Amino acid sequence: MAAVGINEFSFMDSSLFLNAGVKLEVNMKTFPLNHEQTVELTKKFETPFYLYDEKAIRENMKKFTKAFSIFPEFKEYFAVKACPNPYILKVLKDEGCGTDCSSIAELVLSDTCGIKGHDVMFTSNETPASEYVYAYEHGNIINLDDFTHIEFLKKTLGKLPDTICFRYNPGPLKEGGNAIIGKPEEAKYGLTREQILEAYKICKAEGVQHFGLHTMVASNELNPDFFVDTAKILFELCVEIKEKCGVKIEFCDLGGGLGIPYKPEQKAVDYDEVAVKMRKVYDELIVPAGLDPLKICWECGRPITGPYGYLVSHAVHKKHIYREYVALDSCMADLMRPGMYGAYHEVTVSGKENAPCDQVYDVVGSLCENCDKFAVGRSLPQIDIGDIVIIHDAGAHGRAMGFNYNGKLRCGELMLRQDGTVVQIRRRETLDDLFATIDMDGVKNFN
Repeated sequence: MAAVGINEFSFMDSSLFLNAGVKLEVNMKTFPLNHEQTVELTKKFETPFYLYDEKAIRENMKKFTKAFSIFPEFKEYFAVKACPNPYILKVLKDEGCGTDCSSIAELVLSDTCGIKGHDVMFTSNETPASEYVYAYEHGNIINLDDFTHIEFLKKTLGKLPDTICFRYNPGPLKEGGNAIIGKPEEAKYGLTREQILEAYKICKAEGVQHFGLHTMVASNELNPDFFVDTAKILFELCVEIKEKCGVKIEFCDLGGGLGIPYKPEQKAVDYDEVAVKMRKVYDELIVPAGLDPLKICWECGRPITGPYGYLVSHAVHKKHIYREYVALDSCMADLMRPGMYGAYHEVTVSGKENAPCDQVYDVVGSLCENCDKFAVGRSLPQIDIGDIVIIHDAGAHGRAMGFNYNGKLRCGELMLRQDGTVVQIRRRETLDDLFATIDMDGVKNFN
């Protein structure tokens, strides 16, 4: 992937690198550069910025693919919404990934990266007609989210595509859920069991030739058995669809939802464990029903890039009132998850990784909202103004969820390449970017 036309910076002494992105047995959070390299990087690129570790992302994707290659056919459709940067998508394309898209912008990004046709899954909800047209014209798989969208799609296109998929909502059949996506029966997504059976009958009668089945019922789940249970529900439905609708499901998309261990005491999901247990259910249900081979798909985002992206900031203020505060030059507009969900992200201070955590701080940003806090009551080393503060596990749903409230300018993104170079893969925003949609000269003459 050439870095033509973008800033580049190189660390030639590869012996200085830490064990990039690798979690130790006690799940200690590491950064892929040592302190001296980090300081040099912040001299070249203004903080805050995101840094992604290409080598770690590639190695993780290889591990993921290897685990699920025990199925006759497997495909990971990376959830673009997690990290919508074309340089990241190009890396994942090299590793055999397709993309899962939820908007026309994500479809365009995929196409730009050479991810085309059935390597793109269009999983959207309440979708405008124009976006269905784009997906259809580019040969992407359309995954419908509602029963009424069959007629809407037919009216939009003049016919139904040759391949179609439906998103299933198991409702109370699937226990659990969490604050991010909600309980299945309370979520806005997907078709009921009764609707989905009728949907396949209608589509078969309309001449659709190829069918898929999809669900996603959790986000950031760490229990491997949760996904095995989800697979069982889908496999059983595949069998029922064949028996009652005369339709053979050719691919089964388990959605995403695989979590990552944000907290030090949490354990990463064992891909091999999930795959082996799923394969056992596959052999018990799919093979006897004559549905083998059935392509197994995921649309994971968080576990693919999440652990290997970092928000790098400087401490710019300290405040001593009823609590002790450390203020960063980043804010909730750069990383929304802690303020929006109360989500935990590990915070470390570059060069003070081994210092005692004998201070208690709220780590905050400058947004005019009291929820603009990266950490609350967190035990950390003493932080001095000018220290480099690293927020970990920010490689998914981090920069992607950035916003411009208070006129905040979204930060840039860097990639640490496998050869030790660092390239800028998205520059930071400017005031000109922020005001680009406003006729500023017109404002001056407006009475």
